Amino acid sequence: MTVVIKVGGARAVDPAGALADVASLVEQGEQVVVVHGGSTKVDETLERLGIDPEYVETPSGVVGRFTDETTMEVFEMAFGHLNTRLVAGLQSEGVDAVGLNGVDGKLLYGPRKSAVRVVEDGKKKIKRGDHSGTIKQVNGDLLGSLLDDGYTPVAAPPMAGSEARSASEGSSGDEPREQVIPVNTDADRSAAAIAGELDATLVLLTDVEGVYEDPDDPATLIESVETSEEWAALEAAAEGFMGRKIMAAEEALSGGAPEVVVADANADTPILSALDGDGTHVQASAVQEADQ
Repeated sequence: MTVVIKVGGARAVDPAGALADVASLVEQGEQVVVVHGGSTKVDETLERLGIDPEYVETPSGVVGRFTDETTMEVFEMAFGHLNTRLVAGLQSEGVDAVGLNGVDGKLLYGPRKSAVRVVEDGKKKIKRGDHSGTIKQVNGDLLGSLLDDGYTPVAAPPMAGSEARSASEGSSGDEPREQVIPVNTDADRSAAAIAGELDATLVLLTDVEGVYEDPDDPATLIESVETSEEWAALEAAAEGFMGRKIMAAEEALSGGAPEVVVADANADTPILSALDGDGTHVQASAVQEADQ
């Protein structure tokens, strides 16, 4: 079995029992890819540098940080720091971990979005200078080679963003050539893309036990999702940050992952417990039925 595990940035340095769980899985002969976020670390670093983050609202009502050139530089600093610390933590557990970002070997690759649609003062506008992108390809061969050689990849954004470059900007020949630059992308969706590429089970660790029918009542935990009706109920229940998790789950399952588990990062053995039945387990059948 191959398992892709998404840990939050706040827990990338000391993710409770997650490091020991990864070590246990590797010792059992499982292939594991760890993916981490780091938005909180980015915000903390921006504050320490005296840089005010800019937040924008999309026409669909989603509010997020605008990644301009300066913010992108901080993003690379913060994620690089977290990646190194997480790799060191896994190596301390006896795991032969290798740190990667999405630019390495074009692990995560797709077009850069240099402009985004936003809403300002009730009006829709185009805001330029964005450094974000949409993952279209995952270098599964790179991950497969590392896994087959006994390494445990630890991956994170940024991704390799592609944009056209004209001959006058330094390329040769008559046709535009590609320019690759690091750009921001969502860590949950990065993990989903990797899980889909590897046909791997995806574990999304978060700060609650899973998806609740009533977001304020842990007793309403949705334990299993196997049909289109159950999938519709799951989507209806997912609010706020959990909506992003479910979006990532759908992308992973549609891409080839057999199962996605949304589970509690605060559990004593968060990954092992998730794989053993804790959390919300979503099967590929739920998405496949919904698409029919």
